[in-house]
Amino acid sequence: MIGYGDRARTQCEVVRLFRETHPDLPPLNQGTISKTEAQYREMGHVRKVPSKRQAVVDDDTKLNLLLALEENPITPARQLARDIMEDDNDLST
Repeated sequence: MIGYGDRARTQCEVVRLFRETHPDLPPLNQGTISKTEAQYREMGHVRKVPSKRQAVVDDDTKLNLLLALEENPITPARQLARDIMEDDNDLST
């Protein structure tokens, strides 16, 4: 909306225009507009970019997860992994 239509707008004007145009949606704030504009200028789009961060997991934790999956095949693997990681953190503190 910054350069939408007939002219360029300030971020404050975009916030106001968005609220007027879409009263049924949650309101945007100026920070959201700023981040979205920066992403568009940098990447040429505003699609969500997947995170490239991966957890570093040692062999003991992997083994514990496999054992937990064997014992709890219905429980989601992500939940078991979170539980194991929390238990490991509790032991290290």
